[in-house]
Amino acid sequence: MIVYQGGDWWRALRHFQTSTVIRLLLKRVALVGLYGSVIAVTSLDFHTLNVRIGREYLSILGILLSLLLVFRTNTAYDRYYEGRKVWGVLVSQCRGLAMEMNALLPREAKSSRRYFAALISNFPIAVEGSLRNKVRFDKMEATPDIIERLQKAESVASTIIAVLMESVEQLRQVQIFDPIHLINIKQHYLSMMAVNGTCERIKATPIPYSYSFFIKCYITIFIMIMPLVLVDSCGWWMVPITMIGAYAMLGLEMIGNEIENPFGYDSNDLPITQLSNKIRVSVHDLLGVELPAEKKALASVPYSIVH
Repeated sequence: MIVYQGGDWWRALRHFQTSTVIRLLLKRVALVGLYGSVIAVTSLDFHTLNVRIGREYLSILGILLSLLLVFRTNTAYDRYYEGRKVWGVLVSQCRGLAMEMNALLPREAKSSRRYFAALISNFPIAVEGSLRNKVRFDKMEATPDIIERLQKAESVASTIIAVLMESVEQLRQVQIFDPIHLINIKQHYLSMMAVNGTCERIKATPIPYSYSFFIKCYITIFIMIMPLVLVDSCGWWMVPITMIGAYAMLGLEMIGNEIENPFGYDSNDLPITQLSNKIRVSVHDLLGVELPAEKKALASVPYSIVH
């Protein structure tokens, strides 16, 4: 994810080329410029191209395209924003569960505190891994038998919740926890599982292919028609005008395509690795468990910053 100061345009523009999306977009805009140049040479210098398309037709197509792009961008951003909201819920629920455990566990129960701090911290790491198709078991803190159980599980996040519930039940049986405490703790479990389910839904339900394919075809046709309409009235100025229009249309489509799955590794995706590490730092701190400095450092910003 890119962090920036929205009010400082000039410093932000210095990082214009750092995004992979921008670099790919500029290549496509250059191809549009090459296409426009071919149209200009053919029409203005050799006079072999005699295609007349009214501007009214281009205006109608432009209105329809603008509506499609607005819907495409809003839909993609809704998915991005929903992803950030549910990860915010996950941060709160993990911290809330750690607070419950801190209040209920005896101060001298150091091993139990380390055990629950590790399990709670493992949950966001498991969610992150499932969203990115690679669970990092080497980042998890747990006993070898639990790690082996997690490695065999179909859903690592669900298995962590199951282990947490089993461990809490064992404490209830030895009367460290009262039954009333389980009611409060259960709400955190349910919320954490709801977050996991929401993230899986966002990832597994992309924009329908037919819609995505249609808008890409529409943009391509519009860009191909634009030079034919503008070449007579604008001359060689048609080339930069077409490139600017292509930059806006292709850029919106590519941005929407990038953020519709906000859990990947693209520069504008959510920083879920950092959020997972922040949760780990918070949980250990709340339970009074010391965390090594190198693991605390992982919670700092690891992505591009625009000052």
